[in-house]
Amino acid sequence: MKSNCMKTIACLAIGSLVAMTSCKKQEPVDPILSHIDNSVRPQDDFFEYAHGTWFKQHPIPASEQSTGIFTAVDDTVQAQVYQICLEASATENPKGSNKQKIGDLYAAGMDSVALNANGINELKPEFDKIDAMKSLADLPATLAYLRTVGGGGFFSFGISQDDKNSNENSASLRQGGLSLPDRRFYVDEDAKSAEIRAKFVDYMQGLFKTMGYADAQAKASADNVMALEMAMAKSSRKTEDTRDPFKNYNKMSVAQVSKLMPAFNWNTYLNAMGLSKVDSIVVGQPEFFTALNGHLKQFKINDLKDYLKVGLLDNYANYMDDDLFMQYFNFYSKTLRGVQEPRPRWKRVVDVTNRVLGDLVGQVYVAEYLPKGTKEKFVEIGNAIKAEFANHIRNLDWMSEPTKEKALKKLEAVNMKLAYPDKWKDMSALEITRDSYVRNMMNYAGWNFKRMISRYGQPVDRTEWHMQPQTYNAYYSPSNNEICIPGCNIIVPGFDGRMPDDAILYAIIGGSTFGHEVTHGFDDTGCNYDAEGNLTNWWTDEDKAKFEAKTKMIVEQFNNYEVVDGLHINGENTQGENIADLGGLIMGFEAFKKTDQYKNNVIIGGFTPAQRYFLGHAQAWMMQFRPEALATRVKSDEHSPAKWRVLGPLSNTVEFYEAFNVKEGDKMWRPENERVKIW
Repeated sequence: MKSNCMKTIACLAIGSLVAMTSCKKQEPVDPILSHIDNSVRPQDDFFEYAHGTWFKQHPIPASEQSTGIFTAVDDTVQAQVYQICLEASATENPKGSNKQKIGDLYAAGMDSVALNANGINELKPEFDKIDAMKSLADLPATLAYLRTVGGGGFFSFGISQDDKNSNENSASLRQGGLSLPDRRFYVDEDAKSAEIRAKFVDYMQGLFKTMGYADAQAKASADNVMALEMAMAKSSRKTEDTRDPFKNYNKMSVAQVSKLMPAFNWNTYLNAMGLSKVDSIVVGQPEFFTALNGHLKQFKINDLKDYLKVGLLDNYANYMDDDLFMQYFNFYSKTLRGVQEPRPRWKRVVDVTNRVLGDLVGQVYVAEYLPKGTKEKFVEIGNAIKAEFANHIRNLDWMSEPTKEKALKKLEAVNMKLAYPDKWKDMSALEITRDSYVRNMMNYAGWNFKRMISRYGQPVDRTEWHMQPQTYNAYYSPSNNEICIPGCNIIVPGFDGRMPDDAILYAIIGGSTFGHEVTHGFDDTGCNYDAEGNLTNWWTDEDKAKFEAKTKMIVEQFNNYEVVDGLHINGENTQGENIADLGGLIMGFEAFKKTDQYKNNVIIGGFTPAQRYFLGHAQAWMMQFRPEALATRVKSDEHSPAKWRVLGPLSNTVEFYEAFNVKEGDKMWRPENERVKIW
């Protein structure tokens, strides 16, 4: 994933790509060289060696949890989206047009006077609906209604691509309903986790007071909601145990689901959402719903009401008056991530506008900011990476020919969605006005809900994008067997409108983006889907056993990395990303070896092509985090922290050892029999 804060930021011009007009001419500075900290040996800590000087010169701003390449690119894109919002909000645009919606959503979010005057008034009809529940029998219809306005709780329900029939949209149920980032925050017994739980109760108590509860009742309600969430957390499957898609696929009839959870009327719930024709549901974690049935009967109806009300207010606190926002910020940003002060309102509102109206903003972004030729360059890089991956599959010494044939078929079928979509989402039915920021967000929740429900019984739209071109990130979809690389991934901070050398290009865009995403199709989860995106075992038993032995090694490697305060990376939960990081690093390097820079051994800044490639790989993950943010990420994120996304893969790569003369005794050294080699 990618994100915020370099002083000098510019866009990348590759070949015929034109630099953005905001780029200023200045003496070229090689960011790769200027970041290096020569007080650190590359053989001991390549991450600090590659970035130490930059980190010292760029401390984390008080309003941020991190700083680095992701934040640098995000700042660049955010400044561009800000201009789009400003222009749209200052112009009288035709009602229903893209710019009218962009401008009005931004203007409503910036109207702090109206927000402070309204307080929580606009949620009172929803609170009244929750309070109208008289018994558990009223919960299904109420919960279905709340889904239409951005509320809900207890579990996750959706209409999505069926894992075993990738052309079909099916109904699915998964465990959920927790407010904290992961079940570990509820069940871990260390002092920090206990402190977070206590502060979460304090936060909820403040929300209840905002809703008008007296002090004693607010405290009692917060304690009861925490007890309910603790019970659900203890009944939830561990995050790392949800990585097996076969265990998560349990297709049941509605009658069978009702037997799991008879205290909840599923027919009422489905009918209230307009899904009366649902005949089966894919249940991810059946044991959770059996336990939830007991929790619903154990807790009083008033506890369930309080849980729903505080959850709804929590969902909208970020979009309401200043007092509520600060309550939200103090817990989720300061306590969980160590951020010291809020970001300026304009940044927060720009981010929300970009997230909610991403496809509308994206159309303007592509037309006005994305360098011409981006899509063509992406196609070139993507094809080069796929070709290298195919060569690796053919030459694997641990995979049999029948499995290789299927792996190559899957690789060939990988669809690449690059730069920007050919078809944009139709958001014409979404109503946005300047009258109410909160109501706009509720309208968006309702629009999104209806769009999701409308998919049931319809064929899967494989042309749909799940990111926007202005999103500095990328993804692999196993059910579609596709990678998506949004256009702004073309940006390489620090090169000031000029083309970086191929070593940097192939490291950041080739390996850490394209190579990483393609490898996801062959990680511990992606490997269970075939060329058409169907969940099925296409491996021989012997080949699967060899693959799992290799993935076990990478799990053990990352389990041993201590990040902060005795907290170790969860190697099981992060293994898919770690496999993709290692595969991307290797595929990018193999593709780079085909370039003139590598073949002619072009020395830049005193570094060989290979050395510069590995410095480029480090640049791709140049991020520093606050300790609190690191701890939260380690407990809840499937990605390893940035430092170990550099150290881990490099310590498995013989070409890195050769490039930087890594020897036994150096901290980056791993014995050959412990080096992970998968793809």
